[in-house]
Amino acid sequence: MTTLKIGIMTGEQYKARTLAIARGEMTPGPEEPKVWFTSIESVAKVLSESNRALLAVIATEKPDSLKALADLVGRAPSNLTRTLRTMQQYGLVRLEPRGARSYAPRAVADRISVDLPLEAQAV
Repeated sequence: MTTLKIGIMTGEQYKARTLAIARGEMTPGPEEPKVWFTSIESVAKVLSESNRALLAVIATEKPDSLKALADLVGRAPSNLTRTLRTMQQYGLVRLEPRGARSYAPRAVADRISVDLPLEAQAV
């Protein structure tokens, strides 16, 4: 079982963290999130109930193409492409090339853990 840990911090905090890492002032620990969102609302949009169901189908069925995934879930390929591109930007899926114009969606994990601090984080 592979768990992807995601975290939440403001864009300003994320930028400061990234710059601190680039300057060598900070080294991310292995227990820290690998994927960051700017708000709980953005997490809720990307990991909506229908998108979590989509990730589950990708993880269990391992479709060979977007068309095969569309057939499995009953959604239009164009709609799936937009959703999968967003998920890819957040590191939730990979789109593996299959020929000239085809991709096989792959889930990067079968569980997602959210690191949600109740206090503002200092960087």
